[in-house]
Amino acid sequence: MPRGTAQPTFQEREERNQELLARWRQCTTKEAAAEAFDQIILYNLDLCESLARRYANKGIDSDDLVQVAGAALVGAVHRYRPGSPNFVAFAILSIKGELKRHFRDFGWTVRPPRRLQELRAQVVVLRDQVEQELQGEVSAEELSDRLGSTPAEVRECTHMGSSFRPLSLEAPLDRQTGSGTLAEQLGGADGELELLPDVLSLRTAVAELCDRDRLILHLRFVDDLTQAEIGKRLGVSQMQVSRLLNRILAQLREMMDTPEAAA
Repeated sequence: MPRGTAQPTFQEREERNQELLARWRQCTTKEAAAEAFDQIILYNLDLCESLARRYANKGIDSDDLVQVAGAALVGAVHRYRPGSPNFVAFAILSIKGELKRHFRDFGWTVRPPRRLQELRAQVVVLRDQVEQELQGEVSAEELSDRLGSTPAEVRECTHMGSSFRPLSLEAPLDRQTGSGTLAEQLGGADGELELLPDVLSLRTAVAELCDRDRLILHLRFVDDLTQAEIGKRLGVSQMQVSRLLNRILAQLREMMDTPEAAA
C-alpha cells in the first residue's frame, strides 16, 4: 500500500486482494496480466516490510530481508488456489516461512550444524510449553528427555543465540563525532499492522480445531473461566483440562508456522 494511507481492516484487505486476484486471472494479454500482478504486489508490500522488520538488527541487512519477503509474496500469489479463503493469511505464513529459512541459512556468524539449528527451534517451543505447564523453569535434562537428545545438546542450543551477529541500536551513526544512534532513527510501529500476521494466522488455525477444542479455548480465554470451572462444565478434572489446553496451544503453534494451513 502507498505510504501515509490509512491502514485497511483485516476484512477490507482480504476483500481488496480477492478483487485484485480475480482481475489478474481474467486478463487476456500479457501486458494487462503483468500490470494487474504488479498491483497485487504493491498493495501488499507493507506486509513484507512489517514481517521483515521482525528479523531486523540480527545480522542480515534489512533491505535483503524485504527482498526475501517480496520474493515469497510473489511465490504466494502464484501458488494461491482460486476460490480458497484467506489469501492474506496464506501470504503471511509463506513470507514468514521464507524469512525463517533465509535467516536460518544466512544469519549465522559462526554457522552451527543444521541438526542443531533444527533442534534449537524445537527447544524454544518446548521450553515455553513446559514452563507454562509447570509454572516454573525447566532444566536441560527435562527438555532432553522429551526431545530424545542430550542435556549438553540442549544447553548448546540455548547458547546458540551468540552465533548471530546483532547490530547494537546504540551504535553511533557518525563514528567520528559519536552523535546520534540507530535507535533514534527508528519510527513508531503500526500496532494494527504488526498484529495482522498473528491475528490472521491464529484465526485460520482456530477454525481448523474441533468443536470441543474451540469451546475450551472460548471458556478459558473469552469467558475467563479457571481450569477447575472448565472441568466442571465438561465433566473432567482440572488436570485433564490443563493437559487439553497444553495440547490445543501446541497444536495452534504448529499450525500457525505451517504456510499450507492457511490455504
